[in-house]
Formats: sequence, structure tokens, C-alpha cells
Amino acid sequence: MDSEKSELRWGVEQRLEFIEFRLFWEGRVNRSDLMEQFGLSVNQASADLNRYIGFAPDNMVYDKSARTYVRGPEYSAHFLKPDASRYLAQLRSLADGIMDSDDTWIAGLPSYDAAPTPTRGVNPITLRSVVGAIRRSEVIEVKYQSLSRPEPSWRWIAPHAIGFDGFRWHTRAFCKTDEVFKDFLLSRILQTRGVEDSEVADAADADWQQHVTLEIGPHPELSENQKKVIALDYGMQGGTAKISVRRALIYYALKRLGLDTDPAARQPKDQQIILLNPGVIGPRNE
Repeated sequence: MDSEKSELRWGVEQRLEFIEFRLFWEGRVNRSDLMEQFGLSVNQASADLNRYIGFAPDNMVYDKSARTYVRGPEYSAHFLKPDASRYLAQLRSLADGIMDSDDTWIAGLPSYDAAPTPTRGVNPITLRSVVGAIRRSEVIEVKYQSLSRPEPSWRWIAPHAIGFDGFRWHTRAFCKTDEVFKDFLLSRILQTRGVEDSEVADAADADWQQHVTLEIGPHPELSENQKKVIALDYGMQGGTAKISVRRALIYYALKRLGLDTDPAARQPKDQQIILLNPGVIGPRNE
């Protein structure tokens, strides 16, 4: 089967993935689903369903009363590994208004919503300039509003990556003013102008290149049953979960996990988890 799958055109394979997605999450799929999603003719939609049956004959059976294909009892994914994170990410994108319902493969959308995230004022022209500088290995002059200064100032930076801290987007760059690699909030770049070739290699940003592993576990003062629930929440194995993070992003990761303060400062049921290897944090080079 693998050799046959490798010979499929991208468009065909995508439609077979769609069939599998609908079977797993919705339990059913029919010709009209394919026709509406991909603008296919009746014949093409039928051909795709028959092609899928050829690959995975036990995955769906035709329900004559409902006039649709339903998930078979021996269903096993072949084209699209079921991923809860991907499904929930689509719901989050829909809730945030990033994705339109027509752009998702989810048919029967459950009632959903999410805690609102403030819209970050990243100028698309600014983002284009920063991304272009990264691609072309350039130094770019930016007008940046730092909270450490009352007024914005012009400075040259050599961006080499973009990062997300859970709430805001940054660019990781070498600052020629401070002569150090640091983070610049994209929303605080008010203007860009000059561009020059950069001689700064991203490999020189040791904190960005190095990954460390944070080991977390349930708060020791929780009951055994509470610890088991927390272990399920965080996908822990043997009472611990390991999270790989770039050293440059440790500060943000700890803050997002609620590990940026002394665990004793909050009640165990509020703190929930603790960092088991605090020695990996080290000083923050900024």
C-alpha cells in the first residue's frame, strides 16, 4: 500500500485524508461532502470514495437507509493519523476568528468558545520586512518602543527567527546597539527603514540554538488521586512530563506554565505542578 500511496497526486491524497478525517471524527462521509469541500463533480467524488475503499476496505461501509458511508468497526487510519491537538487547534482558530468555518474539515461543529486573547497590533508591513530580513540575512533599522525608555529609538537589528511566547510574537535578533541577542516584540516595532547585509550568524545565538528539557510533576502536597488527574492533564508518564524548550524561551515557558514564581506562594490546588529540575534554568542572558 505504501508504494501505491507514494504515487498519488497531492490533490487526490488530500481528498483521501479528508475522507479519513470525516470517518474518524464524524463517523460518516458521502459524495456531497467531497463535492462541497473540493468542488468536485459527482463522478469524481464517487471515484475518490471507491479509491479509498480500495486502500482501506474495512474502514467504511455503506448505510443504505442513511444513504452514506459510515465508519466500519475495523477502522484503522491509513492517510491521516487522528490528532486531538489538531482538532482542538482548529476550534481555537475558529473561536479567535483566525479561521473561517469553510476552511475546516469539521462538519458538525460542537458548541465552542475560548477565553479571548487580545489582538496584537503587528503591522503586516513590519512583519514582511522582518521576515524578509531573516530570509536574506540582513540587518534592518527599526524604530522600537522599549518600556525601558520614554521615547522610541532607532536601532539596527539582525533578526534570525520569530518566536511566540504564548501571548505575543517576537523576533529573535542581534541588537547592534546593545551588542547582544535579544527578543523584540513585533508590535513594538513602529517603523522600519534601512537595510544592510548582515555578518551575524544565527549560530552565534547560543541561547536560541540550545535546547533544555524541563521536567514537571504534580505538586507533592496534592492527594494521590489529585496527582493522577494532573498527570493525565499534562500527559505525564511515571509522574513526570518532559518539555523540550529553547533556552531563549525558558522565561516564557515557565511563565505560561505558572512556574515563574515560588511554588510555595500558592496553594497546591492552584499551583498544581512543580519544576523537578530547576537547575536547568540558569541565568537569562538579556
